[in-house]
Amino acid sequence: MTKTYDDIIHLPHHVSTTHPHMAAIDRAAQFSPFAALTGYDAAIKETARLTDERVELDEYMKDSLSDRLQIIADRLKEYPEIAITYFQPDTKKNGGAYVTAISAAKKIDQYERVVIMTDGTVIPIDEIINIDGQIFETMVIHSCDD
Repeated sequence: MTKTYDDIIHLPHHVSTTHPHMAAIDRAAQFSPFAALTGYDAAIKETARLTDERVELDEYMKDSLSDRLQIIADRLKEYPEIAITYFQPDTKKNGGAYVTAISAAKKIDQYERVVIMTDGTVIPIDEIINIDGQIFETMVIHSCDD
């Protein structure tokens, strides 16, 4: 029984002297599906990503935060460790996220309206919604003893 390719089936495989051998992964990549919508997957993921809305503080909360910032300013040289929760606007869409920075306060710049932490974090004062720390607990204890 003769077959169509019997005359060439047992010949040695040709190896090019001018072109380097292509790895199997590169050869397979030639036949991978074409991505007609470049960036589509990233756009879908970005749309699905959730953001928080900014909370508006009432005057009582603003006064409380202002008092806490003054306490920190008065004791900056002690480098008290504090936790500041603030709103960080999203760069790509409406809304943002609430972030808590835990570090010692280095400087409160009233002109730029920012708190600069010792780790380099710069927090806009107008975005702060909460300030906590042991510095405030000791202040409460002292006021109760009086």
